[in-house]
Amino acid sequence: MTESWHTGNAAEDGVDTRGWIVGHFLDPSHGVRSTSDVEVKWATHPEGDKRAGWTTDDQRTTLVMLISGRFRVESTQGDATFTKPGDYATWGPGVDHTWEALEESVVLTVRWPSV
Repeated sequence: MTESWHTGNAAEDGVDTRGWIVGHFLDPSHGVRSTSDVEVKWATHPEGDKRAGWTTDDQRTTLVMLISGRFRVESTQGDATFTKPGDYATWGPGVDHTWEALEESVVLTVRWPSV
């Protein structure tokens, strides 16, 4: 039987999955967190941390939201600097993007579907 209730800590649960705590890549033994519907990531980035190159996802929609710090997202559709908790950007399939932590930042990322 699949576990349909889970409580935990995002930073701890994502240690072995680069911060991802929900998604298809989790073994079914993780219960409700193993799903092909959505992916969720909790990430703490030190100041200066950045994605070295542009990335494209032709299949998913993405939302990135600032929890704390200052964080910048650049895309082929626009750029945004997040300065207060709750600032976010969202984009659809096929949009190239990159990011940089302007100071130590905690960021929540949600992608759907999980492929």
